[in-house]
Amino acid sequence: MKAAMMAQRFNVDGWLVSAYPMGDGNVNDTYQCIFRTVFSEEKIVLQRLNSNVFKDPEAVMANMHLVTNHAHKRLIEEHDIADRIWQLPRIIPAKDGRDYAIDGDGGFWRAITRIASAHSYETIQSAEHAREVGAVLGNFHHLMSDMDASKLKDTLPGFHITPGYFQKFDEALATPEGQARLNSSQISKNVYRYIQERREWSSVLEDAKARGEIQDRVIHGDPKTANVMIDDTTAKGTAIIDLDTTKPGLVHYDIGDCLRSCCNPVGEDCQDLSQVVFDLDLCEAVLKGYQAHSQNFMTDAEKNYLYDCVRLITFELCLRFYADFLAGDVYFKITRDGQNLHRARVQMQLCMSIEARESQIRRTLERM
Repeated sequence: MKAAMMAQRFNVDGWLVSAYPMGDGNVNDTYQCIFRTVFSEEKIVLQRLNSNVFKDPEAVMANMHLVTNHAHKRLIEEHDIADRIWQLPRIIPAKDGRDYAIDGDGGFWRAITRIASAHSYETIQSAEHAREVGAVLGNFHHLMSDMDASKLKDTLPGFHITPGYFQKFDEALATPEGQARLNSSQISKNVYRYIQERREWSSVLEDAKARGEIQDRVIHGDPKTANVMIDDTTAKGTAIIDLDTTKPGLVHYDIGDCLRSCCNPVGEDCQDLSQVVFDLDLCEAVLKGYQAHSQNFMTDAEKNYLYDCVRLITFELCLRFYADFLAGDVYFKITRDGQNLHRARVQMQLCMSIEARESQIRRTLERM
């Protein structure tokens, strides 16, 4: 088994006992590996990076190296005043000293420590859980707030730059197949119209950045519930994992994506659209946790665009699902015909719910 062979190329004490697949991620191949000595045992996470998604895996690891070193230093410095033991995975070096190893087929592998005695959840379990998700993201942004984002490489160019996704949308519409899918149902036409009506507004954050009102910082890039580890003993958040997407960007994208995923408890594939509602109680819980641990690093100008980020990220996902539907379902995996159109409808419904609750959301955000 290739995973077992590659695991032994990293600097871990002991002898390899097992290497077996773990998790249900759809990007990297992930394994848990167990090593034992005559007196101890260590479990690590071994991953083969998906080169189709991450075109420059060395840059991914360089970013992760800088971010984790910076975070670990600050966590140690602030340990005595923290309300818990915060953690972040550590890169395990290969035996040749590099942060990665390459197999005979050119596959790119890395090993990291596993956050023990903690678990993540695919969906929000309660308001208390939502608060802890917000707390972990807030603490991560706090740790990164004094790091120069320009030191990191942009490993996913265009990621979360909403206006850029209109290119694939327009390209799909320019084909006969795209036109056929657009006109295949009234539902499709409704989603199309909804997206077109918000095209000009979709540059709201990039325009603010161009004017110098908001700035790039270090972001996580994928702060969903499944990437937040909750301590088994205390039920407090302890770490955020999956640092592949860490890069320079607007913290608004992190906050918006976190709220979008946390505050729609029925998920992205819910069949009953009447159940798709932006939950204000969960929103408040996430933001309370975030505010308590982010140490208020954002400027007033940055805070002015927090409502826009919640609305924009939801709209962006609607646009991406619909553009993929028009293109023939070439990016997002589907298990049935029309699934990406339905996913776009779910995000459209959620975005409409956010728009209808704008005043309540803004009042909650103003308390940050």
